[in-house]
Amino acid sequence: MNAVAIALLLGGFILLILFRVPIAFSLGISAVITAAYLGIPLAMLAQAMVRGINSFSLLAIPFFILAGEIMGEGGISQRLINFSNVIVGRIKGGLALVNILASMFFGGISGSSVADTSSIGSILIPMMKKKGYDTDYSVAVTVTSSSQGILIPPSHNMIIYSLVAGGVSVGRLFLAGMIPGIVLGLALMILSYVIAVRRNYPAGDPVSLKEALVATKDAALGLLTALIVVGGVITGFYTATEAAAVAAFYAFLVTFFIYRDIPLSKFPHILLKSLKTLAIVMALIATSNAFGWMLAYLKVPALATKALLSISGNRYVVLFVINVLLLLLGCIMDMAPLILITTPILLPVAVQIGVDPVHFGIIMMLNLAIGLLTPPVGSTLFVGCAIGNISIEKLSRTMIPFYLTMIAVLLLITYVPGIVMFMPNLLMGK
Repeated sequence: MNAVAIALLLGGFILLILFRVPIAFSLGISAVITAAYLGIPLAMLAQAMVRGINSFSLLAIPFFILAGEIMGEGGISQRLINFSNVIVGRIKGGLALVNILASMFFGGISGSSVADTSSIGSILIPMMKKKGYDTDYSVAVTVTSSSQGILIPPSHNMIIYSLVAGGVSVGRLFLAGMIPGIVLGLALMILSYVIAVRRNYPAGDPVSLKEALVATKDAALGLLTALIVVGGVITGFYTATEAAAVAAFYAFLVTFFIYRDIPLSKFPHILLKSLKTLAIVMALIATSNAFGWMLAYLKVPALATKALLSISGNRYVVLFVINVLLLLLGCIMDMAPLILITTPILLPVAVQIGVDPVHFGIIMMLNLAIGLLTPPVGSTLFVGCAIGNISIEKLSRTMIPFYLTMIAVLLLITYVPGIVMFMPNLLMGK
């Protein structure tokens, strides 16, 4: 009976996805059908859905989404680009390096790969094309560098993982993502520089000391957002939820009363955009909890653990298999639902082979960040192609070295846990 029920649950979900039913509905419908087959009262699924969203910690997500939307609309992108230009603009292919560095900074504010591509890309892709950079290269640099926002705190995806993983420390997750995010940025810079030299792209214009000081001063207030969030959480001054509220309020003040690049009348529009994003996220969390409850009832996590460990008892082999599985799933499903679905299944496997849940969370974040850049459902890839007015097919060949670089960084953080765990162990203890 359990085999049939598992087939109904997982097979029904996959079938609905193939018919392009929205993921939230696919999760809920497959869970309801399986419960009906097993004779489980549907009220139990409803209770699981309510429990999934009835969490104080979840309040951090709408505040982080709102803070990111405010900063994205409010001119911080251009200021971060100017500041990045001061640091790396004069190097060969400098605009590409500016793109990556600005994404690193903006990722620490918005925590969203799509928001990063929309904000930074809408400015830098046309600018790079105007300066003689090829469109495929400009888009490839933009979309891959935006994945840093998934790793560099604050990231609302880390908060989702924390909740699904049973309350893993958000502060430790934030700290754990910092060095991997920087390593990823440096790796992409090296690759972009090599390609820029081969294609003979120009260096940027020199910046005077006065211009450098102005750019630094203008960017400082925006960069302070990440420091306020991460610093407050790791010191215990406030919780992640309170930090998100502080970040949203700070972003509101800086954007509308200090920078003043957009009028206050745009705030309702920003709220509406944030609400649409939040509605999608909360629906996913609710239905995925019903789906997860069914997985637990059918003991799928235990079966998955047994199956994966039957392949090999070697942790390196098991981690490699998990990475391949997540990379493949990332090609066909978006990030948030994958975190919600795969964490209850794969985390027990990782823990059993001795992987820290914080370390596994960062492995998962980078895996699924790569998924945002791969067809057929890579949302960040689609945004980049739309901004650059280029087809995915034309972009694909240029993306290959960028994919390989990101996978190399993924393997590095997978097999060298010290890169991930150094900061949380240093600042928050083991």
